[in-house]
Amino acid sequence: MPTQLEVLLDKMKALENELLDELQKQQEEFSYEITKRRIYFEESVIIRHKEYAKQLVRYIADAKLKNILTTPFIWMCIIPVVLMDITIGLYQEICFPIYGIPKVRRQDYIVFDRQYLNYLNIIEKINCAYCSYVNGLFGYLQEIAGRTEQFWCPIKHAKRIRNLHSRYRKFIDYGDAKTYRANIEITRHDFKDLE
Repeated sequence: MPTQLEVLLDKMKALENELLDELQKQQEEFSYEITKRRIYFEESVIIRHKEYAKQLVRYIADAKLKNILTTPFIWMCIIPVVLMDITIGLYQEICFPIYGIPKVRRQDYIVFDRQYLNYLNIIEKINCAYCSYVNGLFGYLQEIAGRTEQFWCPIKHAKRIRNLHSRYRKFIDYGDAKTYRANIEITRHDFKDLE
């Protein structure tokens, strides 16, 4: 029989799925379709979007001084981010098959699709690509870390944590030594829900 915590986690997952379904309804509202991972807008929408594009000269002229001054610091973060991406990618490629942990699909987390928005100028598109990459990478890293934690230390925390990763509901309750010893190997390899 599922615990109250498991019931709540299942409800959270159902609400996340409902939210994603609701977001997909925007596809109809804003007249686009997705075919083979590419987004296509109706021609009339493309024309309308281009009317909203801010010209590059105007965009730069309107930029706030604080935005210009902080840009190098924002973009400087790309170096450790790329290094982290390479390191974690190698880690997953080497270690996950050894331990029987299913690999995380990078394309499920790092999504580049804002370049199809004709109301963005080239600087906005580059900035959007940067944000898509970094935030997508962090989601990808969290999933890899969650699967790693499930294999090595699948114990729930006693203290409240702000954000639960997708594998947390599989973890054994904090302080439940008997279940931990009895079920650790089962829990380590319980990735059936990913198949």
